[in-house]
Amino acid sequence: MDYHIFREFADSWFLIFMFVFFLGVVAWVFRPGSRKTYEDTSEIPFRHEDKPANASEAGESRSSKD
Repeated sequence: MDYHIFREFADSWFLIFMFVFFLGVVAWVFRPGSRKTYEDTSEIPFRHEDKPANASEAGESRSSKD
């Protein structure tokens, strides 16, 4: 196998594969029912505007202190 075979493959089949992959990603992002997920994720920076998060809110549960 040499460079020309790889180049021919990349120019044809791999381009088609990447285009289909791109369409799949776009379809996944804009699928029905995904709005709640992305709205929740987009609000992460604004959850604790007034004060820092507590340990329980931040996901850090410390049951015992050493």
